[in-house]
Order: sequence, then structure tokens, then C-alpha cells
Amino acid sequence: MTRHGKNCTAGTVYTYHERSKDSKSSGYGTKDVRLGKDSIKEFDCCCLSLQPCRNPVVTQDGFLYDKQAILEYIVHKKKEIARKQKEFEKQKHKHSKEDKEIQALAQETLLKNFMAKQGVGSKVEAASTSGSISNMAEGKNKQLPAFWLPTLTPEAKGTVLKKPDEKVCCPMSGKAIKLKDLIDVRFTLIKDGDKRSLITKDARYVCPVTNDVLGNSVPCVVLRTSGHVVTQECVDKILSKDMVDPMNGKPLTAKDIIPLQRGATGFSGAGVDLKAKKAGPALMTA
Repeated sequence: MTRHGKNCTAGTVYTYHERSKDSKSSGYGTKDVRLGKDSIKEFDCCCLSLQPCRNPVVTQDGFLYDKQAILEYIVHKKKEIARKQKEFEKQKHKHSKEDKEIQALAQETLLKNFMAKQGVGSKVEAASTSGSISNMAEGKNKQLPAFWLPTLTPEAKGTVLKKPDEKVCCPMSGKAIKLKDLIDVRFTLIKDGDKRSLITKDARYVCPVTNDVLGNSVPCVVLRTSGHVVTQECVDKILSKDMVDPMNGKPLTAKDIIPLQRGATGFSGAGVDLKAKKAGPALMTA
């Protein structure tokens, strides 16, 4: 009997299509999906809120943020660092107290051993402790109070906190970020006569020099001296000759030209991995 379709189960071979179908329906195997245009952040959107920026600022690495969002992030991180620092100091004080108790116990043990060797006070101590029914005598107060709790077993170790880093890091690049290092960005609105809301438009801004429409498919840079956003082509063909900011006439250096990080178009790579993968257990077959 020949196979007339992919769903035929009369064959003796477990085909690749059947294996893929079973893995997908059962949840086994690595799943991957290609991201579309709607899944890619626009070049003028905040890296935190993923919405068009009202007061855009850019870091030295070219990541764009809304000023309110990045300020709230910095304040939140500083409070979190202060809380972690307080917990670390509390743990440090607790460890120092435990070290002092261990040293005092060691000295007490040495003193008891010395007194026992000298035969002084042994009879008095034996008479005082013999016949005691207290559960706190003879060092029982140092024993395990509840052996059935996992956190109080001798093998259980407490969580050791590390000293927190006092620097607030950028959520995208992971480098230290400061408020004074943020650069205000100025976008030039497109003049097309469209009175719709800015968030509903596909074309929102243009280059102030060449009047080219800006988007994810157009490499853009931020001029540090004025904060205006121009295209990379404008820098290569026009600004690289004189190295002068066309908006205010100030001289430019290589550090003053900050490439703006952007998303892909959804149809081409543009340096961004457009495939999302989620690893899972493999489907084992005999």
C-alpha cells in the first residue's frame, strides 16, 4: 500500500513531517519563530516604554530613551541599590557578631580545658550540673531547635549576599549610565499636512539637511553639538568634508557623531537577529 498523503499512518517509516508534527502538538523540541515588522521597535521609540518618545534623550552608545522613563529607571535602581547595601551591611554586622561569639566560645573552651587539667572546680561543676532537667543546660541552647525544618539543618547554608554595585547600568548596553551623560535629541517633524496623531503615522520625521524620511531602514546618527538627527548618508557625503554642524555651525569631531541604534525592517536582517528560539526537551523515538 502506497502513501497518498502526509497524514497517512500506514507506512513503516517515521518521517520528518510526522516527527515535526508530533513534537509541535506535544510541546517537545526547540521552537522558533521569525519576527515580523510589528515585533521590531521603531527607531524613535523608547527602549523602556517601547512608545514614541516625548522628550527623547540618547546615551553615548546610541540607545534612545524617553527622559521620564529613564529618570524613573535611575531612581528605582538607586533605591534598589540602597536597599541591597543596607541588607549587605546587616549581613556583615551579623557575621562579625558571630565571629566574636565563636572567639568567645573558643576562649571559654580553652579555659575549661585548663581548669579541668588543673583539677580546679571540677567537683563543683559536676555537682551543679548533675541531675539537671533543664533543656538549656550543658550547652543545649546551642543545639538545633527544630531538626525537621530544612532551613535549620546543619547542611543548610544561608544566602550570602555580595556587595552591590553602586553604579546604575544602562538596561540595554549594561554600561554605567549617568544623568549628565544623556544627550537631548531633536527630531525634525515631517511636513506632509497630515493632521493625524503622531503615533499613528508611519513616516514621522525627516533629516533636516537632506529632507529624507527617517525610519528603521535608514541609518541615522545624532549630532552631539545640536542634538539633531540626520542620516548616515548625509554625514558621509556632506558633513564629513567640513566637519561642521549645519544646524548651529559648531565644529564636529568623530565622538560627536553618535550612531542611533535602530530595529530591523522586519524584511531584512539589518544586523538584528529576527528569529526567536525557545529550547525544549527533545522527543526521543526508538
